[in-house]
Amino acid sequence: MGTVHAKSLDPLPMHGRDLGVNPDDLMEPPEQEQESKQEILENKDVVVQHVNIQGLGRTKEDLLGYEISDVFHAKNLIDVCISCLTVLHINTNVKCVAFRKCADLFQVMKRAHIARLRLLRLGVFKEVEVLIDTSEGKDALPNGLDVTFEVTEIKRLTGSYNTMVGNNEGSMVLGLKLPNVFGRAEKVTFQFSYGTKETSYGLSFFKPQPGYFERNFALNLYKVTGQFPWSSLKETDRGLSAELNFPLGVTSHTLKWEGVWRELGCLARSASFTVREESGHSLKSALSHSMSIDSRNSAIFPNRGALLRINQELAGYTGGDASFLKEDFELQLNRKLFWDSVLSASLWGGMLYPIGGQPSCIADRFYLGGPTSVRGFGMYSIGPQSEGDYLGGEAYWAGGVHLYTPLPFRPGKGGFGDLFRMHFFLNAGNLCNLNYGAGPQAHLQRLAECIRWSYGAGIVLRLGNIARLELNYCVPMGVQSGDRICDGVQFGAGIRFL
Repeated sequence: MGTVHAKSLDPLPMHGRDLGVNPDDLMEPPEQEQESKQEILENKDVVVQHVNIQGLGRTKEDLLGYEISDVFHAKNLIDVCISCLTVLHINTNVKCVAFRKCADLFQVMKRAHIARLRLLRLGVFKEVEVLIDTSEGKDALPNGLDVTFEVTEIKRLTGSYNTMVGNNEGSMVLGLKLPNVFGRAEKVTFQFSYGTKETSYGLSFFKPQPGYFERNFALNLYKVTGQFPWSSLKETDRGLSAELNFPLGVTSHTLKWEGVWRELGCLARSASFTVREESGHSLKSALSHSMSIDSRNSAIFPNRGALLRINQELAGYTGGDASFLKEDFELQLNRKLFWDSVLSASLWGGMLYPIGGQPSCIADRFYLGGPTSVRGFGMYSIGPQSEGDYLGGEAYWAGGVHLYTPLPFRPGKGGFGDLFRMHFFLNAGNLCNLNYGAGPQAHLQRLAECIRWSYGAGIVLRLGNIARLELNYCVPMGVQSGDRICDGVQFGAGIRFL
């Protein structure tokens, strides 16, 4: 529908084992050899003479070369250790004859842990072991070092089972993955998802730029069937999309083209005549751009930082039946107060402008209301409606202020209790259609009319760092004719909250 539902054909998180140091690796070598190596390395710059990579199968050496290039620039043993540790992926085993000479072992291991998490996303190796020793042979320099990487690649085919939480919906996900297909961290993924309101399957190809994982290209082929009971509508999308992701300064960008064959139908015999008129087949070809800046320390329970996300979509200029320009944004600010309490403020807004004089489609409009946006109202049950079916709107805004606090008396502090928060909230918003023949002042006046708002309190449970559950007591205000309200207790689950 008109809200943005982020779909990922590879949503499954990857987890590696905790960093560990084998006690045998930290044992001092025999005294004579120890003194000899100390004499060579102590208070001297070092030179990395040889780098050996062992265990490569289908992985190309140039991919690993991008990741270990910093080793060649190392000037002292600490630099060598840190440079080598930055390429470690899932398991960190370092055997360094002078590892105990590092000035700050904790700092080295901390950097290794951060690098392991950063490079885990490549999904190329199951294990990486690094051996650092003094150079040997005729060309060995007194301060020379040899670095050997022993790698274990992941399997050619992996499977997964997972559950996902969307905006007030859940689903079971089965996936098959072909990692490192061409040897440079590419992957092919097939995924099937069966949910309470949506069923989908898709095939995707992912290709990162070697040395710059944040710059990547993805190609997706999919079919999605969804049910939207608030509109008595069902929709089946069959589509192809191509997207390019890249960072630019502190911002992250996504450029995307999507071609979709859409089939709309009535979910029930009681569907309104307006919804029946929307039924049928249509083609949409759209170009979109998304920009985001995220400085929050957590996506679910941030206590500092801000988020700004801006999306633009242009449909019709590359073909298809739908022609419109769509803009929307999301802004969130967070500030920590006293006693571990956090004040959070959010603002959403968007506008859809039909092009060519044709009306907008019910599947492209915005929807508002429910436990993930303006609480105290039914799911997407604010705004224009016909015979009890909500039709969405071409413009909306929504804002919210939250005060998050720990649970009273702090039960389970430092453990399970930290997954919970209490919050007190005030939400407001409006959804409507605009007369684009009027000026901006008339548009603002229309959006300021009939504002729905609510207040209340509740308990929030964090699910990992991707979703959360809410149990709230809500008091809806500013209710208009046709709005569906939820006065009292309301439960919500989702990945995006106002």
